[in-house]
Amino acid sequence: MSDPYSADGELALIHNAFHQGQYQNVVDWDSSSFSSEYTLPAHLLQLRARLALHQYDEVASEAKGKSQPDYAAAAIAAEYFKKPSESSPALAKAEKLAESQGENMNVEILCGTVLASAGKVDEALALLAKHQGSLDVVAVIVQIELSRNRLDLAKKAATAARKWAQDNLLVNIAESWIGMREGGEKYQAAYYVFEELAQAEATQSVQSLTSQAISELHLGRLQESEAAFEQAQGLDADNADVLANLIVLNTIAGKDVAEQKKALQKSNPNHQLLLDLAEKKSEFDKAAERWTPKVKA
Repeated sequence: MSDPYSADGELALIHNAFHQGQYQNVVDWDSSSFSSEYTLPAHLLQLRARLALHQYDEVASEAKGKSQPDYAAAAIAAEYFKKPSESSPALAKAEKLAESQGENMNVEILCGTVLASAGKVDEALALLAKHQGSLDVVAVIVQIELSRNRLDLAKKAATAARKWAQDNLLVNIAESWIGMREGGEKYQAAYYVFEELAQAEATQSVQSLTSQAISELHLGRLQESEAAFEQAQGLDADNADVLANLIVLNTIAGKDVAEQKKALQKSNPNHQLLLDLAEKKSEFDKAAERWTPKVKA
């Protein structure tokens, strides 16, 4: 079974819910009706949803005592993301599991994500390249390539997937991520995808609303972007990604962002925006020191 999440399979609905950002729905999904061969991939999708909700202890507990490498990968991801660090013991575990179980889809997805998050991008991509027709793996590859500004390789991965995945939701989402980096008329195309997900009650989530808001921001529609962010906050007022993007929006709009920075610091002190701001402040301070005139009395 190369990809248990194919569009015409038993797991299509729960898989779509996951990629629409409806993580709690995925966690609460009644999986008793799935065939026995789909029990494991369904449960792993629920564990991935728990990871997205930062329920790391719950993932570790559910994975404990299980012999399958899929669960080992979930436990490694929970350990790493609970306390992310380049010196985390979870990294060595991820590398060891990738070496012995590199053709397992969930090992590819989870360990690949851990390795990439820790800066081991080449190792992550080498692992992910072993996939056998998994759109979830392709989505991770696209995210990694975009994160390192390799738009060309992200497009290559998505284009190849389009040939065999046809009009799959995840392919549409991945192409929209790429469109947000390409700019121009691609902003509008991405907006249509995200807006359709965000404004339909059945598919609305913090993630889809945030994606819509960001596309509105790129299109210069600041009021519409703010409205979508407000909808997202109505679902989760403390969501770190919403807060981070609101900081960007309000900075562009010339508004004070001090309170939102405090809220983001409380929600996720290790958020990439805060880390980037701290790094840039440090670089500026160092540069300022070099150019400060030394006045002798």
